[in-house]
Amino acid sequence: MSGVELARPGAWVEVESTILTPEQRAAGLPSDTAATPLTQWVNGFLQGTAPAKVGDEVTVKSIIGREHTGRISRINPSYHHSFGETVDEILTIGTEYES
Repeated sequence: MSGVELARPGAWVEVESTILTPEQRAAGLPSDTAATPLTQWVNGFLQGTAPAKVGDEVTVKSIIGREHTGRISRINPSYHHSFGETVDEILTIGTEYES
């Protein structure tokens, strides 16, 4: 298995699972939403005794102790978010006041 990253038991991983298939989605949703499965991603500590790789179905224990089953989508996931692009017009808000 050279070249394949393995997560050892206890490693921090992200699992993905389908909550609702398109057929199980509520009536009245927009057609593009209704055609898409409702999916969840959960981070947790890999349970069990064997190493696992991306794509393997595993159980994880979340920070608050709940167990979730799904396929590993990332090993050692991190958070990547921002507040979007800079908006020039708001950069000077608050600096325009003169006493």
